[in-house]
Amino acid sequence: MAHEITTQTVTANGIDFTYLECGTGPLALCLHGFPDSAHSWRHLMPELAAAGYRAVAPFTRGYAPTSTAPDGIYQTGALSADANALHEALGGDGDAVLIGHDWGAPSVYGAAASEPQRWKRVVGMAVPPGGAMGMAFATNLEQSKRSWYMFYFQHPLADMVVPANDLAFIDMLWRDWSPGYDGAIDSENCKACLRDPAHMAAALGYYRATLGTGARSEKYDAIQAAGGGELTQPTLYIHGANDGCIGAEVAEAARAMSPWATVKIVEGAGHFMQLEKPTEVNKLIIDWITAK
Repeated sequence: MAHEITTQTVTANGIDFTYLECGTGPLALCLHGFPDSAHSWRHLMPELAAAGYRAVAPFTRGYAPTSTAPDGIYQTGALSADANALHEALGGDGDAVLIGHDWGAPSVYGAAASEPQRWKRVVGMAVPPGGAMGMAFATNLEQSKRSWYMFYFQHPLADMVVPANDLAFIDMLWRDWSPGYDGAIDSENCKACLRDPAHMAAALGYYRATLGTGARSEKYDAIQAAGGGELTQPTLYIHGANDGCIGAEVAEAARAMSPWATVKIVEGAGHFMQLEKPTEVNKLIIDWITAK
């Protein structure tokens, strides 16, 4: 039976979300990252539906057609609060599961930690749980080099350079982060979300709230801090062996630093593993969330 992906809207946490939906059953909330869009989940969503889930993939705050944030806050604690608010607005129950990639990964860690009663199982991808990423920034020169763009995005020059040449910067990141994968469709999906300057500013705001002077709140700080600790839910972490954004050695560090999480490395995949190796990655996720 084919499971159709439809487009819906809902308001949660003061944001007007547009989301993709597929299937019925317990909620499986899928959160994308940068430079990406909700379409990143197009291979996984029908498989989630076939496994008996209501797959929902929102365009996260600031990514059109979802609205920008009225409060101007884009820290991951706000994204986590959005996930919990979406759970409420969409009628989720205690059997709901969370799946997050790139920015979506710390978002799901914070959501699961701050309101654990909402979420049964957690899957993070491309950004590890616990302290491995912070340790990499402090001790891993190669990772600091890979993460140059995060520091560049702090500079006002980024507001002019990133939108230049029809967001060709986004094409470059897809090539660098997933070597050998043709991400032209996916890059264009992201560009469609960010061509409006207000939405591009929102995407940069994620980085400025993390490393710079972007707006933050104490409420979201607390949610974010909770997400940096051990989760009570069974947690799977998946990483591409050829990830050009975050090195596989950071995932290996997470294996040691966060022994409560199960770490899987996908050979032959880069940063956007759910698109590069959908059959393998889908199976890992479905097997995890359906395990008794």
